[in-house]
Amino acid sequence: MSDSDGEGTIHEATTAPTETTEISEAASAYAAVRPEVEAATALFVDMVTGLLDDAGINYLSVSGRTKSVASFASKAERRDDHGLLYPNPLVDITDQIGVRVITYVHDDVAAVAELLAEELAVLDDRDMGLETARAGRFGYASRHQLVSVDASRTVPPAYESLRRRSASVQIRTVLQHAWAEFEHDIRYKGTVPEEHAHELDRRFTLAAGLIELADREFSAIRDRLQMALPAAAPGPAEHDPRISSPDLAKFLASKYAGAGWARTDHYTWVSGLLLELGITSVDALAEVIAPVDGADLIERMGYKYPPGAVRRLDDALLATFGARYLDLEGNAHRRASLEARLERLAAS
Repeated sequence: MSDSDGEGTIHEATTAPTETTEISEAASAYAAVRPEVEAATALFVDMVTGLLDDAGINYLSVSGRTKSVASFASKAERRDDHGLLYPNPLVDITDQIGVRVITYVHDDVAAVAELLAEELAVLDDRDMGLETARAGRFGYASRHQLVSVDASRTVPPAYESLRRRSASVQIRTVLQHAWAEFEHDIRYKGTVPEEHAHELDRRFTLAAGLIELADREFSAIRDRLQMALPAAAPGPAEHDPRISSPDLAKFLASKYAGAGWARTDHYTWVSGLLLELGITSVDALAEVIAPVDGADLIERMGYKYPPGAVRRLDDALLATFGARYLDLEGNAHRRASLEARLERLAAS
C-alpha cells in the first residue's frame, strides 16, 4: 500500500524556525512510537477482516500500512494561508494507521462502509468518487472513512488497545484501485514534462470513465448471475463428504436472492460447519433451515448493512441449532460474537 492519503497536492510555504523545530520534535516523537503504531495497524487489519468475514461480505483483500516517519514529517509541514494545517501533528494527522479494503464490485464498497459504520465509530466519511462526479468529472474514486473503536461497545481483549486510536480506511473496487495506484505512481513518482501534462490529464480522465463503466458492468454481471443460478443437487462425493463450494454457492444464491456473494473460502468453511452438524447435501440443508422465517430473522438481527448469503445462512443455523452451533469446532475462534448474536435472537 502506498503511503498516500488521496488529499491532493498541498503547496508548501516557507516554515518559520520555531515551527521547523516543533515539526522536527513531532517527527522524532512519532519515530519513537511508530513501533506501537505498527502493532495497532496489524490489529486494525485483523479487526476489519474479522468484521467482513462475520458479515459474509465478499472482498479481494484487506491490507494495512503505517505512515512512514518521512511522510509524517512532510505532512506536518503542510500549510495554508492561515498557517500549519496540523499544529499538533501527533494528534491532528489522523492517517498514521491506514487500512485498505479492495472489493470486486462497487455495491460491495457501500456494503463495507455501512458495516464499518454499524460496528465502529465513524469520525469522518468521504465518498471521493461522488465528490468527483458532482464536479462533473471522472477521476479518483474511493470511499474514505476515519474510524475508531466505539467506546460504548465491548471488544475482544486483543483490541482494547485500539480504543485510543483511529484508522483511515480506504474502500474501493479492484478497478478503482488499479487506476489510483497507477495514477499515483505516474504523478508522484515519475516526472511528467509540462508539455505532456494536459494530454496526460485527458487520458487519465478517459481511463477513469472507462473504469466506472466497467465497474457497472461487473455489478450487472454479478446480479444477472445471481438471478440465473439454479439450486443444483450435488453429485456423489467420492472423497469429501462436504457440500461442494459451487453447489453451496448456487443453493444460497437461490435461497437468499439479492444477498451478496461471499469469498470462496467462506463457502468451504461453512461446508465444514455443516459437516460437523451432519449435513452433507443441499437437500438436507434446505430441509433443516426451511422452518426459519427469513424475514423475521432479518428483523430480529437488525442488520444495518446488507448481509452476505453466507451470513444469512450462518444466522439461520444459529437460530436452528442454538448452543449446539456455538460448540462446533469450526466456530471456536468466534464463539464470543456468536454468543452475542444468540442473545440478540433470544431477546427479540
